Amino acid sequence: MSTRLCNVVVDAADPAALARFWATLLDWQVTHEDAEEVEVTAPPDDGGEFELVFVHVPDPKVTKNRVHLDLASASPDHQTAQVTHALSAGAARADIGQRNVPWVVMADPEGNEFCVLESRPEYLTTGAVAAIVIDALDPLRLAEFWAAATGWPVVGTTESTASLRSPTGRGPWLEFVRDEHPHETKNRVHLDVAPFLEDDHWAEVTRLLELGARKIDIGQDSAPWVVMADPEGNEFCVLIPR
Repeated sequence: MSTRLCNVVVDAADPAALARFWATLLDWQVTHEDAEEVEVTAPPDDGGEFELVFVHVPDPKVTKNRVHLDLASASPDHQTAQVTHALSAGAARADIGQRNVPWVVMADPEGNEFCVLESRPEYLTTGAVAAIVIDALDPLRLAEFWAAATGWPVVGTTESTASLRSPTGRGPWLEFVRDEHPHETKNRVHLDVAPFLEDDHWAEVTRLLELGARKIDIGQDSAPWVVMADPEGNEFCVLIPR
């Protein structure tokens, strides 16, 4: 039994506008839009195994996101072009305390941080998104939980990081980076996982509870998905089997 990564979900004051920004930035496509949710999907040759989903949440952003995306680049010139493209699409440079780093920290039009990385060999085949990055008090412990939640193995660790990669070798890495600040407010970016079509929804929820997750209430009412928090409090949803 396992669940798999389906979506990266972003709270947004204006889901349609923010979705258009990210579709333009990544050269992906808006594939669904209604009043509450807009979906952006990678083209088949991009390597993505998830969708970006923008949902309407009126609450303002109040702190640095604990989950963000890193964008890949193939060369110094490509990195510069990526930054220029992001600025022209409506992004801004951001200062989160980084000093003399080779990547560029930016923010989308609603203030969500993302990084444009320098060229790195491990990201040359990921597609536009190099990594989904999650701040963690204990990167290895959190990576082990998410390995069980996604079916992606832990493939690399350092003193301050732990990395997962899909067994297919496609799409972004899922990376956990040590950060001394604990989860304190609801994340504006979260992950959705789902059981496979033949698996039992509640059995998978129970399995994740046994691994250290807990059920939480964020006002979801009678939604068919289950809202949970991982061992460090990061919210995620377990969707119905698909």
